[in-house]
Amino acid sequence: MIAAQLMSQDSLPRVPAHPTIASKRESQRRETLPGEQPSRIAAHFQPLDPGIVNDAIPAFFIGRNKEGFWVARDVKGQIGGIFLLEDSAVSFARKNSRPAGCATIFPSERFELDLENKGNPLVEPLGRVMRFIRRPWRRMAGFILKMTEALKRRLRDFDVL
Repeated sequence: MIAAQLMSQDSLPRVPAHPTIASKRESQRRETLPGEQPSRIAAHFQPLDPGIVNDAIPAFFIGRNKEGFWVARDVKGQIGGIFLLEDSAVSFARKNSRPAGCATIFPSERFELDLENKGNPLVEPLGRVMRFIRRPWRRMAGFILKMTEALKRRLRDFDVL
């Protein structure tokens, strides 16, 4: 497994100097819950440095999107998919690189799938449902907070608090 960050136009690829760094990053990545720190980035998928991965070896980026789902995307932009579980994304990468296998790159940044979803077809509708459910809860929490503050102000006026 190779852990590397996505490359922007002006940055060089970075590879951990020691395997324990990669495993530490992997454990930190697994502790992140879906929907936590939803940041959207514009990923620049560039060919990998031949000194890191040979062009003959298929490679896949595997990471999370803004909603916390797992995304697997071929480095060459030929195929990709969205999944509920990390293992499903890795399995997708292995299946689509048979018989030789593939290199897996786990970027530290979140990225979106810019191809047709060839992964779990239920993930996209599930994401829409999750967004729909979250909206009223956020509004309800804001409403409860405002009502609580208003009630506290009223009770202070009556010298109850």
